[in-house]
Amino acid sequence: MRHVHFPAQRVAGTAHESARRLGDKARWYLPAAVTADFLGAAVPVGLVFAAAQQVRPLYCALGAALAWTGVQLLRRRYVARVLGESRGVLPVVHDWLILIGVLAVARVVTEEDTPRLSALGALLPALLITVACHKLTYRHLSAARREAHAVSRVLVIGEPDAAEDVIAHLAARTDHPYVVVGVVPVGAGTLASGVPVAARLDAAMPAAPAGDSAAVLGAVSSHHADLVLVATGARIAGERLRRVAWALHDAGLELAVFPGLVEVSVKRLETLSAGGLAVLRVAPPVGRGLQTLLKSVLDRAGAAAGLMLLAPMFLGIVLAIRLGSRGPAFYRQRRIGRDGIPFVMWKFRTMVVDADAQKAELAGSNENDGLMFKMRRDPRVTRVGRLLRRTSMDELPQLINVLTGHMSLVGPRPPLPEEVAKYDEVELRRLTVRPGMTGLWQISGRSDLSWDETIQLDLQYVDNWSFTSDVDVMGRTLRAVVDGRGAY
Repeated sequence: MRHVHFPAQRVAGTAHESARRLGDKARWYLPAAVTADFLGAAVPVGLVFAAAQQVRPLYCALGAALAWTGVQLLRRRYVARVLGESRGVLPVVHDWLILIGVLAVARVVTEEDTPRLSALGALLPALLITVACHKLTYRHLSAARREAHAVSRVLVIGEPDAAEDVIAHLAARTDHPYVVVGVVPVGAGTLASGVPVAARLDAAMPAAPAGDSAAVLGAVSSHHADLVLVATGARIAGERLRRVAWALHDAGLELAVFPGLVEVSVKRLETLSAGGLAVLRVAPPVGRGLQTLLKSVLDRAGAAAGLMLLAPMFLGIVLAIRLGSRGPAFYRQRRIGRDGIPFVMWKFRTMVVDADAQKAELAGSNENDGLMFKMRRDPRVTRVGRLLRRTSMDELPQLINVLTGHMSLVGPRPPLPEEVAKYDEVELRRLTVRPGMTGLWQISGRSDLSWDETIQLDLQYVDNWSFTSDVDVMGRTLRAVVDGRGAY
């Protein structure tokens, strides 16, 4: 596996450069969320019930609004730690279904007689408005975090190598609220990240454990940290970590522990206790059962429906390709599928007929840093092909591959045989699932991604996929296609 050292893009500099707390989110998040939930339920219910000539439409509207905000409150959706964070649509749908159950009980108790479909339709705007409000705050928060605002100031504790790995990983990404403001190395060792060393702990546990606590508390105070993140290791674990945790919690400070796992979905994690030991259970990736059955059904049904509905578009594209350049309208290429089994992948032809023969001549112009060949202005691409690539319509014939079971609607990018021949054991794990027409690589930048980023996204999908995540990726693919970023 090839590794890239990322620059510390989000690491704060000196302790005095930001005396104010950066963890505070915009103050309008909470009132905006509560107002959207309250009015999103009250107004539609009031209008529908008044139109249905319900005796007390205002009371019903108030009851629905209080019920919806109450559900959100009990589900802790208004907590500062949650506001503005990405939750997706499914958790909101879950909350909405709870609301339906609560109001169904209230309907029976009060003997309210508005038609069921009308009442259900009146509650639908509450769901849509809440989702829209979440997306608004999430976009605002994401933009703020790109400028290192509305973040949590983090002090990292750990052995030098482990601390450096955590710092580099956090600095390379912006999809989290953490900015590292200081580091407390445990034991001797140099740090190359440029993060200020707030204190240093001895390699061995001191005779007076209070020394560790005083050093850590002093580092937190001097760097105005909101959170202490411990990268556990042989020198900072067990009784030593326990005493540091006591000191932090007694001072009202937060402690988080990094267990060494990378790109593992929280859905696969479960905390257990065994003889007083805190144990983190990691569930295996989904490999069989109901979710895999649902995925197969969605693939085949979606591919069949897509081919029927898009047949007129296919005809138009075929005519445009044939009129634009000589050669067949379809391009077939050998790719490697699940478990290393080769298959023939279908696409609309976007290049000149002898494009494969010209590839060797253009090898020196490859703009990708890995095994893939990508050129932003590839001279082999035809005029029609450029439009097809920009809109991703050239990939629509892959619905045939999905229908025949060689591909899935969502999955890793289908690799070429020459790429697979150079894979190491880590990269080969991409082949444990069927390749997809779209995936995390499609919605994260496509050809603009580096080779390592592409591999990491594919491995993240392989290890953490679920049926609901597939649905989410398909929804986000539409936005990525409209945006066109990385499509060339």
